[in-house]
Amino acid sequence: MEKRIFWAGDSTVKQNDYTCFPQTGMGQAFGLFVKRNIRIENYAQNGRSTKSFIGEGRLAAIDKKINKGDFLFIQFGHNDEKPDEERHTDAFGDYQGNLEEFIAVAVKHGAHPVLITPLYRRLFNEDGKTLVDNTHLEYPQAMIQIGEKLSVPVIDLCAKSKELIAEVGIEVSKEWFNHVPAGKYPNFPDGKEDNSHLRYEGAYRFCMIVAEELKQLGGIYKELLLDLDEDNENPELLKD
Repeated sequence: MEKRIFWAGDSTVKQNDYTCFPQTGMGQAFGLFVKRNIRIENYAQNGRSTKSFIGEGRLAAIDKKINKGDFLFIQFGHNDEKPDEERHTDAFGDYQGNLEEFIAVAVKHGAHPVLITPLYRRLFNEDGKTLVDNTHLEYPQAMIQIGEKLSVPVIDLCAKSKELIAEVGIEVSKEWFNHVPAGKYPNFPDGKEDNSHLRYEGAYRFCMIVAEELKQLGGIYKELLLDLDEDNENPELLKD
């Protein structure tokens, strides 16, 4: 039986097209990790916070389609911290309340919500080795708190991605983010140095973290994933 993963999030998750290539969202790459009977429904959009996503009717659209046994992956934080009225929420106020709305939509349909803290920004200190602290302020912790309160799984992508970016360093991680030279891509004729959005390599690598965490959760979450120990030439990817 076909199951679906609904993604709710921002530009780090969005399904992109040729107009912004090579920018790639995580929801765009996640299909590499799931079984063939899993369909991905990506509702993520650039610049959205929990507040603007709900306000524009995007959660309502998910509400109309999501069914029993589906999954709702909820990844926000980048834009809730923005100061404008259309998007801003307080981490331990409206942000948490909005996350509860997302969770309630999944639960009422018998679907499975999963909270995912925001991807860490690739911002190194002057030493070129350590990362700037708290690029998402209190929002990751606020999300973790809601997960604990409502017994909803939380994948702490913020902490895991920070670890990985620091581990591989400033040059390797540059290849994962939308750092492009002038003249190479028609969408960015003047080049771009973007430490928030991903290229395909980065979307793949951070999706791997999500897949690894789902495997650790076990049960219905692990069942979404390809059995890479058998089906892939890289058996180390998700091994126990």
